[in-house]
Amino acid sequence: MKLNLGCGAKQLAGYCNVDKFGTPDLVCDLEVFPWPWADNAVSEVLLSHTLEHLGATPDVFLGIMKELYRVCADGALVRIQVPHPRHDFFLTDPTHVRPISVATMEMFSRKLNLIWQQDGAANTPLALYHNVDFEIQSARSILDEPYKTRFMNNEIGPEELRMLERTLNNVVAEIDMVLKVVK
Repeated sequence: MKLNLGCGAKQLAGYCNVDKFGTPDLVCDLEVFPWPWADNAVSEVLLSHTLEHLGATPDVFLGIMKELYRVCADGALVRIQVPHPRHDFFLTDPTHVRPISVATMEMFSRKLNLIWQQDGAANTPLALYHNVDFEIQSARSILDEPYKTRFMNNEIGPEELRMLERTLNNVVAEIDMVLKVVK
């Protein structure tokens, strides 16, 4: 089974399209647990501009991550697309309740949590605390103009781009990540 969670009007063929509003295949509030799918029943999940709208409180957000893990089979892929936390797309929408970054998702990696513990890092080992494990397979930044053109024309390099992303708003418009469920 493939899930398109928080689909809005973007319903996809071959997916169970799920949203709290409108007329999806399944009307479901993703902040209410448990979710209606069986353990290990899902092979693929799409959360396209959804996760930043969910889990205003830590308990609810952690519940979402635990439910996502529970319903996904080993090896399931979870694609997450979110606006960059330092972009107006994120900042101006009052329904955005939580910034999501690659570093946020890394906290749900058992492998990284164990490394952090070994190194004595201050990072919170959420994968270990909540018995979940998501490995980041890929992460890419979708650049906004004029940075996209400047980068493509080699006017700015990768290191300068990383610094700009960390210090300025509206450099990266969107983050696109793929996570793999490890059980």
